[in-house]
Amino acid sequence: MSRQGTGVAPALTDCWTMTRRELAHWARRPVQVVVGLLFPVMLLLMFGYLVGGGRAVEGDYLTYLLPGMLVLSMTFGLESTMIAVTQDLNKGVIDRFRSMPMANGAVLVGRAVADMLQSLAALTVMLAVGLAVGWRAHGTFAGFLGALGLLLLLRFAMLWLGIHLAMVAGRPELVQTVQVLVWPFGFLSNAFATPGAMPSWLGAVVEWNPMSATATAVRDLFGAAGGPAGPAAEAETMGWAAEHAPLLAVLWPLALLVVFFPLAVRRFGALSR
Repeated sequence: MSRQGTGVAPALTDCWTMTRRELAHWARRPVQVVVGLLFPVMLLLMFGYLVGGGRAVEGDYLTYLLPGMLVLSMTFGLESTMIAVTQDLNKGVIDRFRSMPMANGAVLVGRAVADMLQSLAALTVMLAVGLAVGWRAHGTFAGFLGALGLLLLLRFAMLWLGIHLAMVAGRPELVQTVQVLVWPFGFLSNAFATPGAMPSWLGAVVEWNPMSATATAVRDLFGAAGGPAGPAAEAETMGWAAEHAPLLAVLWPLALLVVFFPLAVRRFGALSR
C-alpha cells in the first residue's frame, strides 16, 4: 500500500503517534522501567563503595567513576528496545502499521524517541545520585550540557545499531545475547580504571573503545581534567586516542549512525516485500 500524507508535518505527526504508543507501554510495565533506571545506580554505588578504588586513579575515585558509569548507562537497556522491535515483528504489528497511511519509518523513529526519553531520565537519576553521594561537576554550564550531548549521541548511535540487529535477528531469544556482549564491551573501556594501569596491548584496545572516548571527553567537560582523577593523566601515558578523545567521542557515534541508520531504514522498508 502506498504511503499517504507525505511531507514534514504529517511525518512528524506519525512519529509522535508512535512515540506516544511506546510511552503508553511504560505505564503497563512500571517495574521494568524502574529497574532499568536503578540498575546503573546499583553499579555506581557498588563500584564506588564496595569494589571501588580504581587502579592507577589518584584522588577522588568518584570523580573518575561517575562519567564512566554514565557512559555504561547509555548501553544498558538496549536489549529491551531490541526485544520490543522483534516482538512487534513476530506479532505482525509492524506489518499492520505498514499497511496504514503513515510515514514509512515512523514506527522506528517513535521507538527511538521513546528510548531517548528514557535515556535522559536515566542520566537525570544517575546525576542526582552522584550529587547525593558527593560528586560535583567543576566545569562550565556549557561543558555540562556538552557532556550530556555526547552521552545522548552515543546512546542514539547504539540505539540504531540495536534496531538494525533486532530486525536482522528477528526473534527475541536471539536478542538476549546482546546484553551478554555489552558487559565485555563495557569492561574493556576506561569506565572503571585507566588504560595506563593495564598491560600495554590491553590498554591500547581500551583506549580505542568508543565508550572510552566518550567517558574521557565527559570527564574533561565535567571539569575533571584539571584534577588528579581526570583524563589529563591518561593523555600523558597513552597515545593519540586519549589526546583526541573529544573528537573521537563525536566521530565514533557519527560513524555508527552513518552505517546503521540507513541499514535499519532500508531493512524496515524491505520487510513486506
